[in-house]
Amino acid sequence: MPSEVTSRVGIFDRFATHASTFVSRAWFFVMCVLLVVIWAPSIVVLPDVDTWQLIINTATTIVTFLLVALLQNTQKRADDAVQHKLNAIAEGLSDLMGRLARDHPDLGDDRDELRQAVGLEERESAE
Repeated sequence: MPSEVTSRVGIFDRFATHASTFVSRAWFFVMCVLLVVIWAPSIVVLPDVDTWQLIINTATTIVTFLLVALLQNTQKRADDAVQHKLNAIAEGLSDLMGRLARDHPDLGDDRDELRQAVGLEERESAE
């Protein structure tokens, strides 16, 4: 419910938000391309092809692993915020349907169904 929404955001959540903003910019993509462009000719410097491939593989794997964790945190919080907004809209619509149900009796069943749907995502994921 909307009253359950808190404005408190932890340190990790703030960091994840900043990281998400950072990696969503075009210049981050340009930096990634530059990394590959700088890495590619380094085969001349490194005597072993396996070492050459291991360098880029390790760097990209670490970055990918960390970004997935950070971006998942950001996505989860965004999904929760959207769900709270949808629940608030559904509650408001349900109240309106309750007032209109006196004139339109068929709205009563729709209102009950809407009220049952509020919070359904929490009940479904808990089972």
